[in-house]
Amino acid sequence: MVLLQLALKNIMGAKLRTWLNIFVLAMSFILIVWGKAIVVGMGDQIIDAMKDVELGYGGQLWHPDYDEEDPLTINDAHGSIPDELVPGIEAGQIVPILMATGNIYPEGKVRSVLIRGISPDQQILDLPSSVLKDRKGVDYPALIGKRMARKNNLAVGDMVTVRWRDTNGVFDAREVEIVHIMNTVVYTVDVGQIWFPLETLQKMLVMPNEATIIALGKDTGIAGDLTGWTYKSLDDLLANVLELLRMKNGGGNIMYGIMFSIALLAIFDTQVLSIFRRKKEIGTLMALGLTRNKVIGLFTLEGSLHGALAFILGGILGFPFFRYFAVKGYAMPIEGDEYGFALGNVIYAKYGADLLIGTTLLLMATVVLVSYLPTRRISKMTPTNALRGR
Repeated sequence: MVLLQLALKNIMGAKLRTWLNIFVLAMSFILIVWGKAIVVGMGDQIIDAMKDVELGYGGQLWHPDYDEEDPLTINDAHGSIPDELVPGIEAGQIVPILMATGNIYPEGKVRSVLIRGISPDQQILDLPSSVLKDRKGVDYPALIGKRMARKNNLAVGDMVTVRWRDTNGVFDAREVEIVHIMNTVVYTVDVGQIWFPLETLQKMLVMPNEATIIALGKDTGIAGDLTGWTYKSLDDLLANVLELLRMKNGGGNIMYGIMFSIALLAIFDTQVLSIFRRKKEIGTLMALGLTRNKVIGLFTLEGSLHGALAFILGGILGFPFFRYFAVKGYAMPIEGDEYGFALGNVIYAKYGADLLIGTTLLLMATVVLVSYLPTRRISKMTPTNALRGR
């Protein structure tokens, strides 16, 4: 307790230098926590959006010939839907999706598109597929996304020619009507894609009861391969996204490390300067019976108090800042798909207990270490030389 009182008296006696160190350290703490929370929030938003809109929550079954990175495999990657999946499909918890490549001809231009077929009754993907159901007077209703509509100057009610090649290699074309334009942050179900009712597309491609991929809901009980189908877990489906997020987080850690090192350097310099200028004080304390270890502990405590006060100040100044970005979010300067991610126009920071406690403990341990390192010189001092200022 005596050492704590003495340490507090000493750091408060430094006045402006102390508060400058505390302020710089507090701002570093705020920026590190905020930056990590933005990355965590961004990652969760991307993953949740992809699960909701594109992947489902139970993984997927892929036709063995399907390769999402090779468009040339799509037309040959289709197979009969297993009979054991029919009850789940009828309940809307399993969603077959059929794919094929084709072209559209908006305003006399030709555009390559990915044609997808999905059941209008499905319930696990957050897509407005129900708009494709029972369109009276519309033989070929089509659903597209806002990016697709903007790029091709299409609007609801427009007719556009779609051409495809069926399973026999025969080319065919029809005039289809755009019945809805969806607004989704997941650009991979929007850009260059056009959606039809599953049965309609199966007839167009002469592929009855066939699909390319099958999205699974949470409680389907399927977690492995089926005959003729390869199971992909969510970890498999999200592998590229998770790797990109790890890379971004690693790059951020380098920046945070540089930022915090600058703040710690100020504490280190303060400790070195204190020991240099306070040699007589150190000698007096030793002469009064204070052991070297206690003197070292006093100086280490002084440096550590900078960190403790910085975290208190950081909490006071940072709380409204943190809350604002958790509630209002960070507005993206451009649409998220420009970055290659399924992001909306706003990123919301996410502050978990592990982030706040882990960051605080890590930074506090670093502050204590940096405060201790310069004090090792005290162990080499003798009281007489210290009293003489040597």
